[in-house]
Amino acid sequence: MAFKDILLTLTSYPDPTPVSVVEDAVSIAATFGAHLSAISCEVHVEVPGHFLAGSIANLPGIVADEAEKSRKNAKDLLAAFDAAAEKAGVPHELFLEQSPTYKVPDLFIDYARLRDLTIMPVPESYDQWYAETMVFGSGRPTLILPTAPRARPFELGTLAVAWDFSRAAARAVADALPLLEKAKNVRVVTVINEKALDSKHSAEELAKNLTRHGIDVVLDKVDANGKPIGGILESYVVSHGIDLLAMGAYGHSRWREFILGGATKSLMSKPPLPILFSH
Repeated sequence: MAFKDILLTLTSYPDPTPVSVVEDAVSIAATFGAHLSAISCEVHVEVPGHFLAGSIANLPGIVADEAEKSRKNAKDLLAAFDAAAEKAGVPHELFLEQSPTYKVPDLFIDYARLRDLTIMPVPESYDQWYAETMVFGSGRPTLILPTAPRARPFELGTLAVAWDFSRAAARAVADALPLLEKAKNVRVVTVINEKALDSKHSAEELAKNLTRHGIDVVLDKVDANGKPIGGILESYVVSHGIDLLAMGAYGHSRWREFILGGATKSLMSKPPLPILFSH
């Protein structure tokens, strides 16, 4: 399935999403000839009533000011998105919602479940809870874009797939197929001596499957050597000049709080490059 309907989530509070993320998302949509929707929220910080009666006399005014800041950020971001999409000739629409802070992730999920792919930023100040909720709750692949300045624009030069024979990794391969078909080079990396792997079906078998889709791959094995898998993958993508990594997201739900696997937690919190997560 090609990506034909993509969602971009834009953060308005406490810090706005950098415009560079908007430009990357428009570039991705243009690559696939996809429709791109952008959503941002004017958030309302809810304060318990007993605080309002406390010593901070101007707390209601502070809350109103924060909501106004969020509203302005959201409108400015959507205006920048509209201009960038128009310039690139990308069909698009935009949504401005209002929501209490704690309900924003679920609001985003409502939109994401109706799209082929969701693109979302994760700046350093961003609450990782948003990303976790999207990856584990949307039922669709999520492409997380770093917001730190990059030396060159987004491109699908070399794409890597993290492969460990698991269900989540298989889901990631299937979800990433449109990207794999567009990439100039594709690598499959397996971290060995980190956990028990299914030796009956090797990465060579995955390569055969991808070849039938017209995708030629290079197979890599990296020895964990006792190091955390998140750090291993970070070193791998840097040393091999990877533009985008596709991987399964690992974790389980406990009263709606996600307990993440090591690589998922490490790479989701501060991604060194665009990462497609599937669950």
